[in-house]
Amino acid sequence: MPCTLCPHECDIDRGNGVVGFCQVGNRPKVSHIQPNSVEERCLCGVYGSGMLFLSGCNMRCVFCQNYDVNIEGKGEECSIEDLAKMMLDLQNKRGCQTLNWVSPSHQVDFLIEAWKIAKAKGLNLPVVYNCGGYESVETLRRLEGIVDIYLPDFKFWDEELAFKYCGVRNYPEVARAAIKEMHRQVGDLVLDEQHWAKRGLMVRLLVMPEDLGNCSEIFRWIADEISPNTFITVMMQYTPLYRASEFPELNRHITREEYETALSSARGSGLTRINQQ
Repeated sequence: MPCTLCPHECDIDRGNGVVGFCQVGNRPKVSHIQPNSVEERCLCGVYGSGMLFLSGCNMRCVFCQNYDVNIEGKGEECSIEDLAKMMLDLQNKRGCQTLNWVSPSHQVDFLIEAWKIAKAKGLNLPVVYNCGGYESVETLRRLEGIVDIYLPDFKFWDEELAFKYCGVRNYPEVARAAIKEMHRQVGDLVLDEQHWAKRGLMVRLLVMPEDLGNCSEIFRWIADEISPNTFITVMMQYTPLYRASEFPELNRHITREEYETALSSARGSGLTRINQQ
């Protein structure tokens, strides 16, 4: 069947081992699994969020911090059964608070099948869909009832900058439609009595040098079109990795002033749940 899992709609037959933009064929491909306690606190609990790092990506960010996995394809192919076992191990052996699928867009078919197997064997962790925001609404609809917490980035408001730095067309339009669908499915973030995340939407925004992402427009859109109660994380860890040195405007860390300006934009937009670093 031609692959249309993500907005690239490569239409290639992955069943025959042909690969498209994501460079993943007809078997799951995983880099590694590990508990991670540097995610948002509400995802981590006591023993961390269970990170399932999937190889490949449907974006080509020139500043990618995990370029060895996402772009160079570091990882090993496995079976659907092995993928289900990894999910269960993060719950049963590592004691993780959530199951965090990292860069899942192009491996959704594998993840759904593995989740069904793991669910039948006792998997009960909230599933986190941790993505870059370049998502197909049709594919997201297949995840309704499976994904508990959506965790997309919103990288760029400007279409041409998104293409220049991330290698994808129509990014802002695609991300807006995807985030609306995510919110339709799970609503605003809900925490339990211990303040651990159970269900809902969380949006990340990485502050870029010179505010290339255009924070204020993104925050305003989220407040007006999604919900002023949307949980957002304003991230300050931009690092000029991978090919960032080829772009002078990207070849530096952000300043404290740039970060504080982004936080002020978030507050000024009317957003009320702002996670700062």
